[in-house]
Amino acid sequence: MKFGILKSKIEDCLVESYKKNTLKRDMFVFEELVLKNKSLSTLYFLYDELSKNKGINESIVNEYINESIILFENTISKVNTNDIRDINQWIGHVTSNNRYQDIDNLFSNNATTIEEKLKSKKTISENLKKSPSKVKEVIEVPLKSMVEVANKTINTYLDTLTESEKKQLNTLLTTPDDKLNKKYEFLKEDVIEKLETLLSESDDTETNQKITETMEKLQTENYDKLNYFKLKQLNENI
Repeated sequence: MKFGILKSKIEDCLVESYKKNTLKRDMFVFEELVLKNKSLSTLYFLYDELSKNKGINESIVNEYINESIILFENTISKVNTNDIRDINQWIGHVTSNNRYQDIDNLFSNNATTIEEKLKSKKTISENLKKSPSKVKEVIEVPLKSMVEVANKTINTYLDTLTESEKKQLNTLLTTPDDKLNKKYEFLKEDVIEKLETLLSESDDTETNQKITETMEKLQTENYDKLNYFKLKQLNENI
């Protein structure tokens, strides 16, 4: 499997785990399988760097790409197939589009893809020369070496929200916790009551199972601003 699709699957897995409140568990697995593996972590962040707008001067961009190719070739040969197998066991259920196809093409040694390789190299070169856009950090995750990955995961999740939902979330982030904490408990009771009504009215086994799972999850969840936001969304959509 090309590393680009592997990285895409890892990112999508983390996004889904963020939505499902299992991010802590999956970030632990990510740290164990990727960040603590010198070769895999090097490839992971090499792909990150080549996919960014970095404002690199045109006079050195080709040299930057060539050095990246050398680094990739020196690193990929050290990757253990068992390590790739372990990652595939973790994210094998994830279906993703390869967001790093151009970088995979750049690193490909397949003689039949020379034209694709040249086109991808030009695309990467143009992106690297672009000035980086300023990204407003909405949420920070203090997880040492995982901060950049976690923030990217959260930003990807935020991209799935509508402009209205983003405004609501921004408002919540600036609201004191003591005010939201009280509202959260009332909101939870209201949502559970609505779900119980839906459960009593539904005859579909699969639907009832999902409703029951949601209720059980809500009953064990504690307040934080993100949980409040998601609970509020759920309440509005029931």
